[in-house]
Amino acid sequence: MKKRYTLCLFFFLCFLEGMAQPPVETKNSGLIFGFAVDSLTKMPLPFVTVSIKDQSSKILSNSLTDDKGYFELANSVQGDVVIQLSFVGYKTYSKSLRSTVSGKSIDLGKIRLQQDLIQLKEVSVTGQKAAVSLELDKKVFEVGKDILSQTGSVTELLNGVPSVSVGPSGAVSLRGNSNVLILINGRRSGLTQANALEQIPADQIERVEVITNPSSRYDASGSAGIINIVLKKNKKAGFNGQLRLVGGIPNDNRISPSLNFKSDKVNLFATLGIRFSDYVGLYKTRQVTEDNEVSTFLNQRQNEKRHDDGRLLYVGADYLLNKKNTITAAFLKNATKDHDKTSLLYEYANNTKTDSTLLRNGESWEKRDYNQLEFNYTKLFSRPGKKYTVDMQYDFWNSDKDWNLTTKKLLPAEQPLATIRTSSIGSSKDFLLQTDLIQPLDSNAVLEFGLKVEKRNVTSLFKAEQQTDDRWSIIDNIDNQLNYDELIGSGYVQLKSKIGNLAYQLGMRTEYTMIEIEDRDHIYDRSRNYTRFFPTAHLTYQLSSGATFQGNYSKRINRPSLSLLYPFNELTDFNSRYVGNPQLNPSYADVFEFGFLKNGNVLTINPSVYYQNNSGIILDYTFRNQQGIFITSPVNIDREIRSGIELSVLYNPLKFLQLNAELNAYRFKQKGFYEEHNFDYLGDALTSRLSAQLKLEHQLSFQFRYNFTGAQSNAQRHTAAIHYIDFGISKNLLKNASTVVFDVTNLFNLRDYKTTTTGNNYLQTQINRPNAARYRLTLLFKLNGKGNQAVRQARRGNRE
Repeated sequence: MKKRYTLCLFFFLCFLEGMAQPPVETKNSGLIFGFAVDSLTKMPLPFVTVSIKDQSSKILSNSLTDDKGYFELANSVQGDVVIQLSFVGYKTYSKSLRSTVSGKSIDLGKIRLQQDLIQLKEVSVTGQKAAVSLELDKKVFEVGKDILSQTGSVTELLNGVPSVSVGPSGAVSLRGNSNVLILINGRRSGLTQANALEQIPADQIERVEVITNPSSRYDASGSAGIINIVLKKNKKAGFNGQLRLVGGIPNDNRISPSLNFKSDKVNLFATLGIRFSDYVGLYKTRQVTEDNEVSTFLNQRQNEKRHDDGRLLYVGADYLLNKKNTITAAFLKNATKDHDKTSLLYEYANNTKTDSTLLRNGESWEKRDYNQLEFNYTKLFSRPGKKYTVDMQYDFWNSDKDWNLTTKKLLPAEQPLATIRTSSIGSSKDFLLQTDLIQPLDSNAVLEFGLKVEKRNVTSLFKAEQQTDDRWSIIDNIDNQLNYDELIGSGYVQLKSKIGNLAYQLGMRTEYTMIEIEDRDHIYDRSRNYTRFFPTAHLTYQLSSGATFQGNYSKRINRPSLSLLYPFNELTDFNSRYVGNPQLNPSYADVFEFGFLKNGNVLTINPSVYYQNNSGIILDYTFRNQQGIFITSPVNIDREIRSGIELSVLYNPLKFLQLNAELNAYRFKQKGFYEEHNFDYLGDALTSRLSAQLKLEHQLSFQFRYNFTGAQSNAQRHTAAIHYIDFGISKNLLKNASTVVFDVTNLFNLRDYKTTTTGNNYLQTQINRPNAARYRLTLLFKLNGKGNQAVRQARRGNRE
């Protein structure tokens, strides 16, 4: 193992050394290029429309500036042309050019756009991006423009993102598939593990990117695709900030101040999040079991009260060494304290009457402390588009959770039972090093390649005890420590170019994986290492009308998460437990997708069809053990084939009205056995979402969202249809220097999860309501947020 790790690191350092050599510059040819900047602040302006027109004003080619204000267009004409730059809030810039030689390069340098004071009055209405925008390779959810995503946690935010849904346990799904890779700022993070997303305030998020068929640049993990959560960074020149206050029922109090300072050389940012939240849950179970032709009935009711305290700190800086070199450093800390109380009532009966009743009361305390250090170095070159980056990230966290459980029999006679306590202590260290190079080959072709190595170590100690008289003894030998070591080394190369209106991108990624699981008692020891190749292909055809056809293919892997591997289980529920499976293997998927995108001033439509061939998929399997306890554990089965159609529509019939609609329907076929259980099943599923946002006079906005998930089944479970409503009102005050928002999630308490599980000699029906309706009032105060700064974009971090 050490030799392989050393060899991987050796090649990585050799690559870095090669990149550190003085670059060989290639003279740029065949382009008209330059930079768009603000005439007053000299700050770069992204998303500026750049067009080349002939003397009759016919557009010959056009483009948008990138996040550094840079643009380039192919110079394939001779004679007189006009270059034009236009941007909301600025005066249109036009300049005549004469090109005597086709293919000659023309450097326009910095073009200073002047602010248009007349247009500035309209920026707040016409200059805003839509809450949901559709791009060629991803869907982007703009958090700040969506009323319902300004108050709660990231978990609630994701429930409003197209194609994304979050289950009652916090599991995130993309197009109904839970095998999704979640990234923070384009990187894996401990903030995405377990239910950590519930601890991140939604107002710390700038946008969410949904990538259903990623290129080779991204990790191959996640057969369903990638969800990239981008944290906020400073976008405005000078000193500015904001303060957000939230109060809710049930108790949901948050305070989130943020301060930023940006100059020509440095960009400083700091955000603090403090949260005190309560959650109320209700879980009901009806169960029938049959043993030796004798039926036993159980009615179970669990009332849960959860209290979470959270502290989040994110500080960092971008420093511009010179025009070509930038470094970024940041630190993220997320510390939480949870105090939960639960009460479980069990009523057992035979065919005629209740014969016994149990009551269990539980109380838990949990502390989590997650830390992340980030570093980035970015080098630009004289040749436009060429860029070299180095990223380093170090994550370290620890957690400590204790449960106290008291149980007593109420019927037929009151009798106290043994007190139980459990203890879980965990820690993790994760180091990542990655380097990427973007190398333009000519005016159309770009070659991109990179290397990455990630080393991860997780330790978990779990112990369960029961009290007998004054002594504590171990329950069922549950006293063990498990160590998980993971090393993933990867490299990729991809080429993108175009022929006429056809653009293509071909890539190949290879990943070497080494995993070792070892426990103190050597019960779950396991070691695995393997190398796999993951090809990708993306084709895009652009029509003159602005419509786009796109076809994609990628091969993906789904490695089991740590929560699925851990064999330790909490004993909160007397009747059932969830137990991880250290013997799980990764699953693989071949994903094909074909889509169409049509952008218009009033209507944007994005239909797509997709097909996934998955091998070795992971499903939950529930069975009864010898003690009659229901054990749910993840297992591998042979295969699943999934095909579906998705439709996203953005409709703006009026300037003040925006409608979003989403539909995803798919059919799946599962095949496989686990022990004696047959998982063969053919089924289908449907999800949809409808949202309406109304913007009235006096900066008043309303939003309504209806969510629907149709009934779904597999060989063992049937889940009933789910639907719920969210609602929000927003009002800008004090000349847009502050905003007040009132929102309701899960209006009328409609969101119930009803699941029926069928197995040998049992039938179990559960109705779960993990979160009651929540009412929140949010106040947002802006500091130095006036003028046209809302449409300016400062230099972004390089890690996105």
